[in-house]
Amino acid sequence: MTAPRFRLVETQRFESPFRLRMPFRFGVITVTHGRQAVIRARIALEDGSEHWGVAAETLAAKWFDKDPRWTDAQNEDQLRRALEIACAATLAAGPNTAFGHFADAYAGHVAACGAEGLNPLVAAYGRALLDRAMLDALLKAKGLAFAAGMRANLGGMAPHAAVPDLAGYDFAAMLASLTPARRMHARHTVGLVDPITAADQSERVDDGLPETVEEVAATYRHAWWKLKVGGDVRADVDRLCRIAAVLDRLHGYHASLDGNEQYEDAEGVLALWRAMQAEPRLARLNASIAFIEQPVKRARALDGAMGALAAERPVIVDESDGPLDAFVQAKSLGYTGISSKACKGVWRSLINLARCRAWNATLPEPRYFMSAEDLTTLAGVCVQQDLALVSAMGLVHVERNGHHFVDGFSGRPKAEAVRFMEAHPDLYADTPHGPRLAIREGMLDLGSVVDAPGLGAAIEPDTQAMDPMPRAAWPPA
Repeated sequence: MTAPRFRLVETQRFESPFRLRMPFRFGVITVTHGRQAVIRARIALEDGSEHWGVAAETLAAKWFDKDPRWTDAQNEDQLRRALEIACAATLAAGPNTAFGHFADAYAGHVAACGAEGLNPLVAAYGRALLDRAMLDALLKAKGLAFAAGMRANLGGMAPHAAVPDLAGYDFAAMLASLTPARRMHARHTVGLVDPITAADQSERVDDGLPETVEEVAATYRHAWWKLKVGGDVRADVDRLCRIAAVLDRLHGYHASLDGNEQYEDAEGVLALWRAMQAEPRLARLNASIAFIEQPVKRARALDGAMGALAAERPVIVDESDGPLDAFVQAKSLGYTGISSKACKGVWRSLINLARCRAWNATLPEPRYFMSAEDLTTLAGVCVQQDLALVSAMGLVHVERNGHHFVDGFSGRPKAEAVRFMEAHPDLYADTPHGPRLAIREGMLDLGSVVDAPGLGAAIEPDTQAMDPMPRAAWPPA
């Protein structure tokens, strides 16, 4: 297929609030509420036809930029500003392919964001939302689901100066080989303040859903878990022992260990790992850990070698995945994996998948891999676009935390939630508190997401019930 070229004609930007049913602590922040950004994009194909697409993503504070100078509200404005910059530049650009819009604009977008004090990870957010909305419009124009569109290289992915390490790589062949997973393990996140057993609770939410790790294990029956650690070896080992006491009752399980940049350097994380190895109560949990997620603060994560820690378990890059060549830099230091998050960009994930394929092709056994991580993706378009992406890449498990910490379709009209459930009855289930993500025997059923024309969602959210996105108050006065 010749990749269609199109212009961006119009964007509409909205927001809606949401509340968490339980506080979620990761890294330096405990989240109790938030806002979701929604963008609609209208594109014009060269045949004169026009089409709308949509994308949605949490405006997450203290993840894209953890500088303590900025308030949560300022963090949200950073993300709004990155989106404004991306939209303005693309509206002024000429026709291009979907991938061409991203790749041709990449250097200028990062530079424009940098001139306003926005780091490359913040910049990626703005580009990611717009690129997803335009790709959704293009897929809908052609009546194709995401995986089918990627297999046909509808977006025109090709070698580009923005990714010089992949010069000459056959992207079309890689995309043609993609086989979407129609079922996937949900990897449950255990946050830093989550109750492990009922003894940890002074009060309950009492909404009929599991609250403690013990209850989650019994209800959802996950085979995959994500365990947060907080940067204090003694406290982390003690909490992991209490978690292990619950998980060790399961027939079998796997886990990732997520440091969320809480350790100063690789030596600190290695000290945690050695303390874990020395603790008999963690024997089974230690054996279950498949990889360690970025444990070192981003200022130092790409400063020094990860070799000693990586020799114990594979280590992935997450928060340091700001510049497009972050994985290339990380590889030279001993990292072997990188996270896929739709909030960092569909094209970025596919570029990193290509790197894994290219590097592994030179080795006797595969060494480089991608993990699928969650930034509180909310029910509806947000979670479905992320699932469409990781499904198409053939990953077997994905972190999911939004379904547990967020109150379903919180902040959205019930009629909208019901429409999504009716359009995707395999992904959602009705409950006394309204439609929610359905996890059965630890698995997500993705058939309707894989088959939906567009980027994972058959329908759009009710933007008339949302607030217009305010102009970003950034840079601060």
